[in-house]
Amino acid sequence: MSNKLIDLKFKVNGKEVELKVNPKTLLLEVLREELKLTGTRQSCEVSACGACTVNIDGKAARACSILAVQLNGHEVVTIEGVADGKTLHPIQEKMVSHGAIECGWCTSGMVMSARALLLENLKPTRDDIKKALQGNLCADSGYVKYVEAIEMAAEVMQGNK
Repeated sequence: MSNKLIDLKFKVNGKEVELKVNPKTLLLEVLREELKLTGTRQSCEVSACGACTVNIDGKAARACSILAVQLNGHEVVTIEGVADGKTLHPIQEKMVSHGAIECGWCTSGMVMSARALLLENLKPTRDDIKKALQGNLCADSGYVKYVEAIEMAAEVMQGNK
């Protein structure tokens, strides 16, 4: 088996990244170890908990189950790329102000799943939100406050509040 490194070029949080990676390296490893973007959580490592959720070309994806080489030419947004400087994104703001976060372990995955939903649908139903959060596990607050916070963020993003 070859250990030949492969050239990888993609965007992360709006910046071009060029690396050489082992063909078996996961996106999660590149983000956390090579790029030091540790807001993407390493947790279950089997794509079951949602803590490692990022957005790839605007869609929610689990970084623990994607080979980094699959990202050539794509755009990845991590939790570090959601806020605008020190100004929180409406999703982040509403999760904080509504008390949707407790320990914070699942929060980055929840934000990234919600962001992907709201990029596609600014007027989601409660069922749309629940479906988007499906697979994001939270052991603390449950999901009601997350769903409500996302509803409020959608209102803000629509310009209604």
